[in-house]
Amino acid sequence: MKDNEFITAKGDKLRYYLSGEGKRLIVMLHAQGTSSVSYFETAKQLEKSARILLIDYYGHGGSTHKAELYKLDIIGDDVYSLIKSLTDEKITLVGHSSGGLIAAYIEAKYHCCEKLILEDPPFFASFGERRFKTYNYVDLSTICHNFLNQTEKKDFVLYYFENQYSWNFFPEKNREKIRGKFTANARKFREKHPDKSLKVMFWPKFALEAFKGMNDYDALFGEAFYTDSFHSHIDYDNLLKEITCPTVFLKAVTNIGDDGIQMCALTDDDVSRVGELISDFSVVRFKCGHGIHIEKKKEFLELFK
Repeated sequence: MKDNEFITAKGDKLRYYLSGEGKRLIVMLHAQGTSSVSYFETAKQLEKSARILLIDYYGHGGSTHKAELYKLDIIGDDVYSLIKSLTDEKITLVGHSSGGLIAAYIEAKYHCCEKLILEDPPFFASFGERRFKTYNYVDLSTICHNFLNQTEKKDFVLYYFENQYSWNFFPEKNREKIRGKFTANARKFREKHPDKSLKVMFWPKFALEAFKGMNDYDALFGEAFYTDSFHSHIDYDNLLKEITCPTVFLKAVTNIGDDGIQMCALTDDDVSRVGELISDFSVVRFKCGHGIHIEKKKEFLELFK
């Protein structure tokens, strides 16, 4: 897909990709740690019947990397300015994970959507005291924080692979041996292909999706979730009440680890709470992990017919 640049009034840059035909515009906002590349395959399937707009928000992909921009409202306002520069028509807005938080903010403030699709965004759980017991905090956020507070390792992608929380899922007696072997393979790949998304032999394909776009991810964005500065100033109860367009929430499997860590973005109670706040609300549940558009591609695409 051909990339374009939008320069904001303050001189910051948003990288975006626009393709497809038709009057309807579908805008997609990726999850944290990746970029628009996460939705490239989805866009190819939809661009024959609609125009598709994919946006790298700040700290990701080809957009500006600057820590003071890593706040929900700043990103949401600037992403909306980009959308507004391309159309005055109502849009279908899709947001995955933290991209879903941004999408909800945009619709709540600007009411620009004919339909809002929220792909497993972490409302309520990813800030305040609750964040300490979530997968994002013990994994990406903490790894970003630790990476920024050391000087020995320079390759964040490799650092993340070596330190990811997923190693805890391996048997303890073999864990370090397995981690050493896979990390050595990852290091060889990074040395040979530093500009490519990480690939590791025998590592689950769906798990490698998390590394698509990570080459262009700013660890300071993860730090904003670690310190709670990304959205601690946002009242989600009031924000969600302002959403009036038809809203579809895509819910992945609810999973709480034996150690009490919330492995999923939201619990079932959280989703019920979202539904009580948004007036026109429905839920579609998927038997898969957080990357619904990747793991359940066919079912995901059905939502746009």
